[in-house]
Amino acid sequence: MDVSAGVWVVTLVVLGAVLAVDLLIIGRRPHEPSIKESSIWVSFYVALALLFGIGVWVTSGGTIAGEFYAGWLTEYSLSVDNLFVFVIIMSRFAVPRKFQQEVLLIGIILALVMRGGFIAAGAALISQFAWVFYIFGAFLIYTAINLAREGEMDAADYKENIVIRYARRALRVSNDYGNGRLTTVNESGRRMFTPLLLVMIAIGTTDLIFALDSIPAIFGITDEPYLVFTANVFALMGLRQLYFLLGGLLERLVYLSLGLSVILGFIGVKLVLEALADNNVPFINGGEHVGWAPHIPIWLSLTVIIGTLVIATVASLIKSSRDSRKELVSADH
Repeated sequence: MDVSAGVWVVTLVVLGAVLAVDLLIIGRRPHEPSIKESSIWVSFYVALALLFGIGVWVTSGGTIAGEFYAGWLTEYSLSVDNLFVFVIIMSRFAVPRKFQQEVLLIGIILALVMRGGFIAAGAALISQFAWVFYIFGAFLIYTAINLAREGEMDAADYKENIVIRYARRALRVSNDYGNGRLTTVNESGRRMFTPLLLVMIAIGTTDLIFALDSIPAIFGITDEPYLVFTANVFALMGLRQLYFLLGGLLERLVYLSLGLSVILGFIGVKLVLEALADNNVPFINGGEHVGWAPHIPIWLSLTVIIGTLVIATVASLIKSSRDSRKELVSADH
């Protein structure tokens, strides 16, 4: 896929303008968006991603467009899992609903910056060292196994990391959020940080961890930096509104982590097979390509990703409904 500097510039300007509008809305009127408002924004961002994929199809063909859609769906599903952790962080720090939009937007911007850095680093490594795919593949398989073992995390399981604990000790932090700014003045006239700073640190470190998972996953689908970047941006756009749209539904997606573990495991195996097919590592098969390693086509990857997400979502909703009915029956008795 040959992407000129002009296309990169136009893409960055347009996507930056969309994010700026989102930022302007938050800056002018911090509020908890309604279901209608959230639905409109989420639908707009999803439609934007679908139209972008059609544009890729027209200019570069169906295979490249399939890589974008598969990458976008993978990153979107990982972003929803990221959103679940955001919910836990908001709950643990008791962030007022009217300030949660601002926190989410900051979290999304941090995620974009971190993923942008990892994309640049990943593209540079892949172009120089083909064996990086072995590392990416092994890391994704390891992550998939851990995710399947751990399952969903709830607020009681969340533990503050070392960065947050250090910030609590090193900084003067107030007990309330005041007017929703990072600093406030206490009754003694001393300026202090509000807990909002700790929340943003928690969100930022969480973004870092998720970026470590998501970037190898997308490179397992496509090694085109342009597709990797745009798939990540479109996956993060509308995430703030999706948080308010899903609401309690996030807690009902009990099999989401299991579904993601299947997807990450599949992509990890795909990466290892592709690394074997293009092998030049001296101590593997004498540095020669492994002829039996199959190439997994993009249509199969897309089928596995969509199928897994659908099955995980439907199974989650069925289990949640059954659990709710059991609780009602128990309450009646």
